Amino acid sequence: MPADERVKRPRGRPRKDGLPPGSGPNAPARGGADTVGRGVPLSLLEKIRGKDPASRAIAFLKQLRVPEGKKAGKPLKLAEFQCRFVRGSMAPGVMVGVLSIGRGNAKTALSAGLALAELVGALHPKPQPKREILFAARNRDQAKTAFQFLVGYIDGLPEEDRAGFTIRRGSKLEVEFEGNGGGLARVIAADGKSILGGAPTLALMDERAAWEREKGDNLENAILSGLGKRDGRALIISTSAPDDANTFSRWLDEPPPGTYVQEHRPAFGLPADDLPSLLEANPGAAEGIGSTPEWLVAQARRAIARGGSALSSFRNLNRNERVSTEDRSVLVTVDEWLSAEVAPDELPPRSGPCVLGVDLGGSRSMSAAAFYWPETGRLEALGTFPASPSLADRGAADGVSDRYVQMEARGELTVMGDATVPPGPWLAAIVRHLDGAEVACVVGDRFRHAEFTEAMQAAGLARVPFVWRGFGWKDGSEDIERFRRALFDGEVQVAPSMLLRSAFSDAITLVDPAGNHKLAKARSLGRIDAAAASVLAVAQGARMKAAPMRKARAAWL
Repeated sequence: MPADERVKRPRGRPRKDGLPPGSGPNAPARGGADTVGRGVPLSLLEKIRGKDPASRAIAFLKQLRVPEGKKAGKPLKLAEFQCRFVRGSMAPGVMVGVLSIGRGNAKTALSAGLALAELVGALHPKPQPKREILFAARNRDQAKTAFQFLVGYIDGLPEEDRAGFTIRRGSKLEVEFEGNGGGLARVIAADGKSILGGAPTLALMDERAAWEREKGDNLENAILSGLGKRDGRALIISTSAPDDANTFSRWLDEPPPGTYVQEHRPAFGLPADDLPSLLEANPGAAEGIGSTPEWLVAQARRAIARGGSALSSFRNLNRNERVSTEDRSVLVTVDEWLSAEVAPDELPPRSGPCVLGVDLGGSRSMSAAAFYWPETGRLEALGTFPASPSLADRGAADGVSDRYVQMEARGELTVMGDATVPPGPWLAAIVRHLDGAEVACVVGDRFRHAEFTEAMQAAGLARVPFVWRGFGWKDGSEDIERFRRALFDGEVQVAPSMLLRSAFSDAITLVDPAGNHKLAKARSLGRIDAAAASVLAVAQGARMKAAPMRKARAAWL
């Protein structure tokens, strides 16, 4: 196939005056197809009325035909959520439209249709000449998906309307339109230097959550800076990112002025096969777009049966949840942790001795404590930050938005001290939380021996046994294995806790060649202190339960 495909124009009967067929002073005028340059008309523009881009875009899209799939060749019908996104992203004053939705809901097809509308100049009564449309993605192959949708829409046009398009499939993927002032749509990969100096009128950032952090941010910044030259717009579409620190998550959680956000993400903690939440993440399923509801439920149950990475991937891609898909080294998966959560009124009682696991924070970091009752399996956790900076500022710096503020409102996070959390007063406050419950022992990091000794004396715990544990390969591997075994055996029950959910979502394990595990952060800004304290407490509780009971010695008279 030639690299440069120029669609042939229809040939008519030659005129005696030498002019092309259909031209001349008596030729019928076309309504909205006033052309510039080589004057290639487009019949699709004749039916478009109105001045606002949203109405014009919807009218244009409804004239296209589905390029591929089960309904290939049929007229394009927009679902309610698609019309809502078009109206929101094309509203006055909006420069960036952000759409987060489950996989298979035609988000790329929708954005490609809008790209074609901009390419032919259908979004404005008087479009800018030499319009530029960018298809941006992590790599060329990924961006090619949206490009193929664009070409598919063009192939579905009437023969006379295809005359003005030139399709290039060589080293560069481009589509050029000659009429209405001209336009060029091209594909770029995540390299910001490749578009410096460009001035796009429309940019499509496909699957933004999958872009590499540094290269992706460079590309995004280069695109956004170029949009300002010509009052352009950007459409950022993707399934949900695996964590809150991802740049796509920041667009959803902290949208800057001039941003329209439409997110289809169900509440966290629901079963994977819950149909109402599946339809919330996949609104197209109820309107005949993409997967059917029956298929989604069946796939969810298969993922549940397989567990592990299959279940995490289904939650991330099909349920549009912020769940990490890197299962090989995570401490526990989201579903494994959710199996331990129960309603607050169903929690087992605080019965028997309590194991207090403590992760003492350093300068400007979190200190966390976990309370575990081995006899009943009850687990609780509390975290504390220093007062400076504020929880809101700290959440913004850590890339978790207002999560810390929500934790404080739920009673799971407190503030103490100025720049650091004072160990003695903090440990005393932790003991008060027990409300008189018996403390069997305190478990902590042996490398903080001096600080723990001083803190326990200040908190009145000098006589309580202290169990020193390390976070390296030796102690860490044993504690992680005991924690996992207790969790999987149903010996850990906890009320829904945003603090613990957040900590376990950032907790991974590093594995040495011998298969030993030790706890680590999934990202540098992650806070896994509560997870570390929970591992220490539960592992020590498991050791206590496994220890043989001492029998009383017989007394000889």
